[in-house]
Amino acid sequence: MPLSEQDIQRYRHEGYLIPGYQLEPELLQQLQQTLDQLIRDNPGVRPEKLVSAHIEGMNDEGVKGSQRFLELAMHPPIVDMVEQLIGPDVILWGCHVFCKPAGEGYETPWHQDGHYWPIRPLATCTVWVALEPSTRDNGCLRVIPGSHRDHQLHPHLHEDRTDLTLTQRMADGTFDASQAADLELQPGQMSLHDVYMVHGAEANRSGQRRTGVALRYMPGSSLFDRSFTPSQGKTGLQVSFATRPLWLLRGEDRTGRNDFAIGHRAASTKMA
Repeated sequence: MPLSEQDIQRYRHEGYLIPGYQLEPELLQQLQQTLDQLIRDNPGVRPEKLVSAHIEGMNDEGVKGSQRFLELAMHPPIVDMVEQLIGPDVILWGCHVFCKPAGEGYETPWHQDGHYWPIRPLATCTVWVALEPSTRDNGCLRVIPGSHRDHQLHPHLHEDRTDLTLTQRMADGTFDASQAADLELQPGQMSLHDVYMVHGAEANRSGQRRTGVALRYMPGSSLFDRSFTPSQGKTGLQVSFATRPLWLLRGEDRTGRNDFAIGHRAASTKMA
């Protein structure tokens, strides 16, 4: 399996991990080409807000996506790592391409993902795959190590701004930003983080574009509640949880309530 016992314990303790596994060079090159096509196909969408990019064709969230990102989310080495962290029942429920253009890439405020997601109980793993260099200069992902441990969602404030990737920001005084770790990644590298992890990213004022693909997984013991609208829908993103497709990649749906037919067109709902 891709992760050692030491890797798993580090993830449990710190809430994040940069694994040794990296994308194979040929796959990385294909995804970089797919990224450029994705941006061309969505001229009216900010490149930081390419939600559900893994759904082929135009989705209900205003993005024309590509099957290649779905194939990335189903890539066995990645799913193997997720299984090691959340258990044998693995459900894919989302994919978001965050592309920050050079010189004008939006800030992602400090936040916890649980304020945005209709998953109960909250229990997910995000795999953030770098397709381009992600550095301090161009706005790499930043995390507060250990901020996930109490499994508590802290107060967030809504910001009515148009220059943010997300519009929910953690209230001042709920964490110590001086403890932040910068997750610098080269193309093909990735990080994994817990749903309660406090994280964010600075604006990109550099001359180098920065792109990552966030792959979202939850265990089969959690429900994707399509009737639930976190943050009263004020997230800065166009989302349609009511029609978002789910894929049961491994194991079983322990809740017996997740719907794996909604939102699918002509795609398989379970990975072989």
